[in-house]
Amino acid sequence: MTAVRRGGSSQDLRDFSGPGLERLRLAAGHSRYLLNEGYPLDSAVTFVGNHFLLSLRQRLALKRSLSTDQQAEQRRQRCLGLDQLRGETAQIDGFNTIITLETLLCGSPVFAGLDGAIRDLAGLRGTYRLIPETRQAVSLILDILEANKAGGAVFFLDAPVSNSGRLLSLIAAVHGQRHSPLELDFQVIKAVDARLGALSHVITSDAMILDTCISWHNLTAQVLRQTGGKAVALTGASGGPGIPAKN
Repeated sequence: MTAVRRGGSSQDLRDFSGPGLERLRLAAGHSRYLLNEGYPLDSAVTFVGNHFLLSLRQRLALKRSLSTDQQAEQRRQRCLGLDQLRGETAQIDGFNTIITLETLLCGSPVFAGLDGAIRDLAGLRGTYRLIPETRQAVSLILDILEANKAGGAVFFLDAPVSNSGRLLSLIAAVHGQRHSPLELDFQVIKAVDARLGALSHVITSDAMILDTCISWHNLTAQVLRQTGGKAVALTGASGGPGIPAKN
């Protein structure tokens, strides 16, 4: 496996600390107002981003962190505590969850959204490759599922994404080495978002899924606490079960 700093960039220190972060938080406040007034996310971020001269990564951070207040509240209401996984089958958005954990483990920035979900700036675009942090990310997921006595888990992987088979094999191998009673299943399909959007006990930070799923669990926020990681909060108003208040 080739070492890759998942989700990171050489400009992150400039964009997400000091004056760059202060400017970004001001922009987040303006964007949030426009969203609540009915402006589309892309239009609001483009308008505000141009005004504040934001970089492309800062604009992406806004898009992945923000929603309307109503959307955020509805998502938080459907967020269940991890203890409510007991005896249930976790429905896991495989690439979404693992890539966010890889990003966190690599020390690249992650962001606490208004809805409490933790998101990264990594881009998939149909290609994926395993990195040294992948195995640890998988182990952390399995640790939490076992600690909360989940009845099982289904990892949903996007069929069009390269190396989905290799990731499946790695997850199965890590699980096999643990001699755990947790039952795992895998589904490699084309429409992961649509499938998860109709299920309960979903583990993801994908906004489209969170808007339609029956219930979800904020597993990534729990990993953030366990590892002592930090999430950048652009609005200072995230919430929901298990959301760390760290900047």
